[in-house]
Amino acid sequence: MASRIAAAVLSVVSSVTGFGDGQAIPSAGAGPGAAGSAPRPTSLFEFKVTALDGSPVDLGSMAGKVVLVVNVASRCGYTAQYADLEKLWKEYRDRGLVVVGFPCNDFGGQEPGSEKEIGDFCRANFGVSFPMMSKVQTKPGKEQSPIYAFLGGATKTLPSWNFGKYLVGRDGVPIAFYGSGTKPMGDELRAAVERALAAKAPETKPATPAAPADGTPGAQAPSDGSAPKR
Repeated sequence: MASRIAAAVLSVVSSVTGFGDGQAIPSAGAGPGAAGSAPRPTSLFEFKVTALDGSPVDLGSMAGKVVLVVNVASRCGYTAQYADLEKLWKEYRDRGLVVVGFPCNDFGGQEPGSEKEIGDFCRANFGVSFPMMSKVQTKPGKEQSPIYAFLGGATKTLPSWNFGKYLVGRDGVPIAFYGSGTKPMGDELRAAVERALAAKAPETKPATPAAPADGTPGAQAPSDGSAPKR
């Protein structure tokens, strides 16, 4: 009951003040890709991260899917959103949606636990089965997660509280940011997910045949299995 009251209060405050809707970030000279730095990533699927259990995760394995990236916390008024994020994931995963949680202690110190404690809490209280990654920093700075530097740079918005949501298209390009008060099973987000899922997945280009060691152009092998003619 207390968490529901807290969530309701936060929702009202958000609607009046914009609290939790995300903070705008300037575009000029901000974020990765500035002069002299490495090329700016163009897709979420270029990143490699670490799962809550410590195993490596290549987000390239999600290419062609729609991804909802959420900065989560265990002691927040919005923590009950875990339940609806799980419902959203189960409803749409067969159509290509992936919900990905990134625990974050940036706001109010509301995610202080270890990765094990976070995982145990999510499973015991909300039956979370969608992918959960290790704890990250979303705020700008030396320790900011490259994922959030990319998402913030692409949308010009970073979370200003827990449970900010980025919807990412099948091509790995962020579509929009939704604040903490946007309900996972609400009409606005569900409609956006439906539109993203309806988009055609980008076609993958066939690999270019490698040139032979002698530098001559590659030749296609005959269908009968004999050696290619030059």
